[in-house]
Amino acid sequence: MMKYEYRFQVRLHDTDHAGVVFFARLFTHAHDAYEAFMASIGLGLGALIEGGVRLPIAHASADYLQPLRHDEEIAVTLNVARLGQTSFTVAYEFRCGAELRARLRTVHVFLDAQSGLPASLPPEMRAHFTPFVQEND
Repeated sequence: MMKYEYRFQVRLHDTDHAGVVFFARLFTHAHDAYEAFMASIGLGLGALIEGGVRLPIAHASADYLQPLRHDEEIAVTLNVARLGQTSFTVAYEFRCGAELRARLRTVHVFLDAQSGLPASLPPEMRAHFTPFVQEND
């Protein structure tokens, strides 16, 4: 299984008064990593959206293990933790050096452009995800 890596530096606007990353900002960075990942595998979100593809997040969760602090260099690794019939789960790990700081997951559902209801993931999309799948349904 392959993993994708995205890096960022914690900025002052990411932190709260205590000097640590505000909890919701981790989801912003996770989404930045997701957007970069999708582009890297040939599924750029701009083109998908323009083409009528909808992949909304149906569920999101996070485990905050250690604080992330201003100016730290963070590596986010992600993979597809689950590839279902109509959805996929992206797993993110946030590390500073070797230290695991947080784990996040987002579940994305593929919606039919006409009905707006969940539909089967297209085979070509599944093929792009396959090298990054941790477990397959």
